[in-house]
Amino acid sequence: MPAKGKHRRPKSRSLNRGIAAAGTGGAVLVLPVLGATSAGAAPKPAADASTYVVVAGDSLSKIAREHSVSGGWKKLYEDNRGVLGGDPKLIHPGLKLTLGAKGAAEPAKKTDASPASAERADRSERAAVPAAAPAKKTYANNLDGWIRESLDIMAQHGIPGSYEGIYRNVMRESSGNPLAINNWDSNAVAGTPSKGLLQVIAPTFAAYHVPGTSLDSYDPVANITAACNYAADRYGSIDNVNGPY
Repeated sequence: MPAKGKHRRPKSRSLNRGIAAAGTGGAVLVLPVLGATSAGAAPKPAADASTYVVVAGDSLSKIAREHSVSGGWKKLYEDNRGVLGGDPKLIHPGLKLTLGAKGAAEPAKKTDASPASAERADRSERAAVPAAAPAKKTYANNLDGWIRESLDIMAQHGIPGSYEGIYRNVMRESSGNPLAINNWDSNAVAGTPSKGLLQVIAPTFAAYHVPGTSLDSYDPVANITAACNYAADRYGSIDNVNGPY
């Protein structure tokens, strides 16, 4: 017998590696091994790149929109100019296009975090909120409150007068009674009795009535402001009145 020798398995290149299978006629068929790879295999395309085969009814803008191509149809055309040629409108079914990177999600709006911009934003926000209406000033329902309210109204209309001047004349004319009436003097005899805190006759009250106050001459605030308006016209101020007027 011939001496037994070691058989060395011949090296085979990965691309030619296969499995021999015998057929019924004795012919040998070489089947490629599935999944065989080599160090020289082509690299995989980038994860964010893909391809698309044009179908009937497609346009570059439609493809770019449906596949969220960053840069839109213009970028899609530039990436595939070699396939599409000189006219981006001339595309036909069967063309294989590279879609490239998909468009990123819409970036958040840029904000300026500088102190000045933050202050401007804060001012804008405050301006957008309507300011609350100032609380209406209230007055006590007594002689002190009536005089103070009258003085505020007089100030709005430029009518002179002081708290002391009003109080002094009120105490002399009516002793602070808003319903006081004089039924015995010449005015009363003439049919126009003096009424209210500062004893004003009806014609004088009507002539010097201050807008925004009651039309009732017995109303304390209306009576004071009308009388002070008359005194300002006749004497310069209610402060200058020290007796019947």
